[in-house]
Amino acid sequence: MLTPISLLWLPAFVATLFVFLGGFVVNMLLPHHRSDWSKLSDEDDLREAIRSQDLERGQYTFPHAASTAEAQTEAHQKRVDEGPNGFLIIGPNEVGPSVRQLVLHYVHVAFISIFVAYVCSAAIPVGADYLKVFQVAGTAALLAYAGSVFALSIWYHFAWAYTWRRAADGLFYALLTAGAFGWLWPMVG
Repeated sequence: MLTPISLLWLPAFVATLFVFLGGFVVNMLLPHHRSDWSKLSDEDDLREAIRSQDLERGQYTFPHAASTAEAQTEAHQKRVDEGPNGFLIIGPNEVGPSVRQLVLHYVHVAFISIFVAYVCSAAIPVGADYLKVFQVAGTAALLAYAGSVFALSIWYHFAWAYTWRRAADGLFYALLTAGAFGWLWPMVG
């Protein structure tokens, strides 16, 4: 008999808690992400130039083409060839993670844990051994936490080293999730 998802609220909750706390350790205490972002040589001039644009919070590309037709024009191609080309993200004026960001991150992790519970409930019977639960839960969690980070380098030109470090973080979160589900998997009887 497959496991009803209603029996998996505890492993999902504990996995969420483990990953949320693990994320704190990874991002605040360990040194491997300290070199993810570089300082500009003349940050103040660039900030002033951006400030003068009066940009709203959002994502911007440069040079920007509003359509495929515009992207194929000689003028746009000239701007691309001259460079620089890039992406600009404008966020709110705040330092460090806000309470809102932490709450949204917790909800995101809970969402993943619930879907891992769903996959496990559809694939694993009550009373399954730890390693089987670990395998299925870990695979589902790895796809969620690390599967999409490669798009950052493929499409947005993030450094591959950054992407591989984020993928390693995803593996760590998947192992935490798998361990929680394996540990708390419902037994027969």
